[in-house]
Amino acid sequence: MKRRKICVVTTSRADFGLLRGLLHSIRADSALRLQVIASGMHLAPKFGQTWRDIQAAGFRIDRKIGLRLSGDADVDNVKSIAVGLNGFAQAFVELKPEIVVLLGDRFELLAPAISALMLRIPIAHIHGGELSEGAIDDSVRHAITKLASLHFAAAEPYRRRILQMGESPRSVFNFGAPGLDQIYGSALFTRPQLEQELGFRIEGPVALVTYHPVTRDRGSVDAQVNSLVSAIKASPLTAVFTMANADAQGARINTRLEMMCQQNPERFKWIPHLGHHRYLSCLKHFSVMVGNSSSGLTEAPSFRLPVVNIGDRQQGRLRAANVIDVACSRTAILKGIQRAISPRFRASLRGMRNPYDRFHDGRTSERIKDVLKHVCLSESLLKKAFYSPQ
Repeated sequence: MKRRKICVVTTSRADFGLLRGLLHSIRADSALRLQVIASGMHLAPKFGQTWRDIQAAGFRIDRKIGLRLSGDADVDNVKSIAVGLNGFAQAFVELKPEIVVLLGDRFELLAPAISALMLRIPIAHIHGGELSEGAIDDSVRHAITKLASLHFAAAEPYRRRILQMGESPRSVFNFGAPGLDQIYGSALFTRPQLEQELGFRIEGPVALVTYHPVTRDRGSVDAQVNSLVSAIKASPLTAVFTMANADAQGARINTRLEMMCQQNPERFKWIPHLGHHRYLSCLKHFSVMVGNSSSGLTEAPSFRLPVVNIGDRQQGRLRAANVIDVACSRTAILKGIQRAISPRFRASLRGMRNPYDRFHDGRTSERIKDVLKHVCLSESLLKKAFYSPQ
């Protein structure tokens, strides 16, 4: 029996963590053949060569496609996309996948999306229909939606938005966020185990801090980071800081935060790459998340973890009651932290449900896999008609 070839593209430690359940589900199905392409930040030395995490998890990497993520300016990212177009086109010609799976909204995903479109390979897109109006990711995400043939939204408002963009209801599914499957599927670290993994004591109010560039904000990234640093220093928090992504100005943020951790080792710890298991364990045991990462809106609600969401990078995304939105100023951030770590606010989150976890059973990845397995690969999958909702 011929096995259907499903090619999953991963470009960072973040999306690999969200895709692990789907990768396992595809590989375990005898009717499917899993192909994995590692690219982007996975292959960049300054981001830790995290392609090794893919292999350590037991997955074979069929192709590695470097994007030369060496600069820190907008034009460097444009050049990375150009490099990727050639690399992905050649990889798809050689691997001959029947469906290409992309997750999210990173700019480098434009390269495999355009390559698959031109080679007439259907694209399955996960996490479409969302909004993040403070980042260029917003435009990238919507562009991939229009290039894709299958859509796996993480919540009902996002499914409806994809329909508003003209996609057929027959190709749009709401199963929830696949990255939440691991909360159900594996035992997270206990507090002592996590302390040993991190080399950091979890005492008092502890924060997980991730701050990414606000790519549609032409304001000073230095001023933004100074506000963040000043507020956290003035708070009672100890904190673990993780690395910003490969957007323009990301390296500038990383340098500043790493330096602060080196200067204050008793309070702050710089851990560039937590990995998904350690990351989820931090969400379980820490007191608060601070920054502007989408995981504060998607994963943190499952742990009823308070989140101080800074600025407008995530503007437009669906929020649970755990999110406290603040402006990017020292005063606003500090006030948000004080509210987040108060017993009253934490108590208010009892019984809160995660809006991205539709079925609450850890089987989102399995449902996505079943659609990829059974969808008819006909010409109609590629020849999309514009759907007009009533």
